Amino acid sequence: MKKQVTFDQNKSYPIDEAFKLVKENAKAKFDESVEVHIRLGIDPKKGEQQVRATAVLPHGTGKTKKIAVFTENEKEAKEAGADIVGGKELIQKIKTKGVIDFDIAVATPEIMKDLAQIAKILGPKGLMPSPKSETVTKNVKKIVKDLKGGKITFKNDETSNIHQAIGKVSWDTKKLKENFEAFLEAVKRARPAGVKGSYIKQVVLCSTMGPGVKVAL
Repeated sequence: MKKQVTFDQNKSYPIDEAFKLVKENAKAKFDESVEVHIRLGIDPKKGEQQVRATAVLPHGTGKTKKIAVFTENEKEAKEAGADIVGGKELIQKIKTKGVIDFDIAVATPEIMKDLAQIAKILGPKGLMPSPKSETVTKNVKKIVKDLKGGKITFKNDETSNIHQAIGKVSWDTKKLKENFEAFLEAVKRARPAGVKGSYIKQVVLCSTMGPGVKVAL
């Protein structure tokens, strides 16, 4: 096992140095993901301060996302490359069994009223399609292609944090940095109008199994 490189966990490091520390402290036998954790200055209990949006990572995340499309036009969704496609029968199956075997859900507008039946199953997992994240759309072909090509959806959790994988430890720092910058800009653009004061409170980088490294903004 690789020996951990010690550093001051209370200190904030320039982005290049932060990535270097993350890479040096990735000691698992598998190719760990590089994760960004952002603490926001929002009130998560206020609906108008929820942060939910999309970003296009130039180099993807290094992980293939399994996409489910809820639609009555199954042919189009299958041609677009969706992994799971279905209408009311798929909704009924999830409602009955509670089994979710996908990472992202996309829906056409006309089926949203039926999807309400499983909102309590999808919602807590952050999988409920939403116009804000562009996952409720008539253009299924485009969104599936975009999601497969590096487009991500993100939202804050109940503790005002956003968590997102932006690549793999084995990637060169340039690729990771470009993904990081694209993601951070998207988070900044998603700032709710009602947020006063500091919006991005803290940014931390880490690998899947490694310690967190604070980033100097």
